[in-house]
Amino acid sequence: MQRWIRLPQGGFIDASKVVFIGRIESFAKLDEEGNAAGMEYSVAVGTNLGRDSHTKIYGSKDEISAFVKSLLGQTA
Repeated sequence: MQRWIRLPQGGFIDASKVVFIGRIESFAKLDEEGNAAGMEYSVAVGTNLGRDSHTKIYGSKDEISAFVKSLLGQTA
């Protein structure tokens, strides 16, 4: 059974195909002029163990936490 989850940057991923979830990382977000614009978060997910099937998901803290919770089957 497929379970589609919306990605923060648009698009969808089938949660039943995800085989690993990496750790959540944070980094400084920069605007077009190079000034600090807050924090950005990312998490790596993979639908296979090969490197060509790894995807890095970027978003705010709330978007990333809701994404990971929905992958794990918890209500966001």
